[in-house]
Amino acid sequence: MKRIAIFASGSGSNAENIIRYFSNSTKIKVVSVLTNNPNAKVIERAKILNVSSIIFSKLDLYESQDFFDNLIKEVDYIILAGFLWLMPKRIIDQFPQKIINIHPALLPKYGGKGMFGMKVHQSVIDNKEKETGITIHYVNEKYDEGTIIFQKEVNVVWNDTSETVAEKVHQLEYEYYPKVIETVILKDEF
Repeated sequence: MKRIAIFASGSGSNAENIIRYFSNSTKIKVVSVLTNNPNAKVIERAKILNVSSIIFSKLDLYESQDFFDNLIKEVDYIILAGFLWLMPKRIIDQFPQKIINIHPALLPKYGGKGMFGMKVHQSVIDNKEKETGITIHYVNEKYDEGTIIFQKEVNVVWNDTSETVAEKVHQLEYEYYPKVIETVILKDEF
């Protein structure tokens, strides 16, 4: 059984979707949700789905050896679902090609520090893009620059707003993120 931890900072809709997707799996299990935001809705979502939550600080993530050691013992993969901090090098080194993130645009466009959520979708609208989508990628030491695993496009039409683009992108996230995670993890077993 491969064990995954989900890192999230906000509402947790993607985290909930991933937890539900793997809830009956005999090969992959979500064992914890970790958040840097004590008010994040993801905590409530995890509780409803019987997944433990861990709230941590910047000091925990970047400095605490105990936090790091416990994480290593607990999980095989780390999944980022709306987590906005850079992963520290020591965690990336310990989980090579085992930290996966999703970005709400077709990288390398609209990636990097500060490009998340509605900022991305508004930039797509402002630049009159004809398409956008999702990028699922491995995490490295820079924002949104890890090796791309999967991309899926969606059309942007003349009357789209940042809100309608966000909804289209969310639908892609919900459909593809758990499937891609599953593919990566199961492929790694052989």
